[in-house]
Amino acid sequence: MSEKTFAALVADALAHVRELMPWDVDDLRQTDPNVLIVDIREADEFASGHIQGSLHVPRGILEAASDWGYSDTVPALVQARNQPVVLVCRSGNRTALAAVTLQLMGFQQVYSMKTGVRGWNDYELPLYDVDGGQVDIDLAEQELDPPLRPDQTKPAA
Repeated sequence: MSEKTFAALVADALAHVRELMPWDVDDLRQTDPNVLIVDIREADEFASGHIQGSLHVPRGILEAASDWGYSDTVPALVQARNQPVVLVCRSGNRTALAAVTLQLMGFQQVYSMKTGVRGWNDYELPLYDVDGGQVDIDLAEQELDPPLRPDQTKPAA
C-alpha cells in the first residue's frame, strides 16, 4: 500500500461526501429543526468558540459515539441516522474524513461544512464560548489560525 499525505486522504474523501458552505448550514438549521450540527474538534477548540446548539463529539470517539452500547455513545447522534447531520471542524478537512466514516455506518444525510468554523467566522456568523457568551470575531480568527511552529514544517532536503 502506498503512503498518503493528510491532504491526499482528504481529497479522496471529498470525492465521496457532500459539502455545505457555512451560509448554507445557517439556512439549513433555520429551516429544518431536525438538522444536527456535530462539532468534531477537540475540547479546547470547541470551548474557545463553537456554533450555538452544536453537539460536541470529538473525532477520536466519533465511531463509538455513533453507535449503541459504548460508554461514548451519544444517543442524539445515534438516533440521527436519517436526519441531516452536518459535521464541523476548524477547516473542513477532518469532517471530510469523518463524513465518510458516518456514511459507512449507515448515516443517510451527512454533510461536511466546507471551510469549517474558520469559514463560519469569516462569514461573520456567531460563535459562542462554553459559558454561552458570544466570541469576538477577531479573537476567534486568532484562535482559528494558529501559526505553525518550526518543528511542524517539513525539513529541507
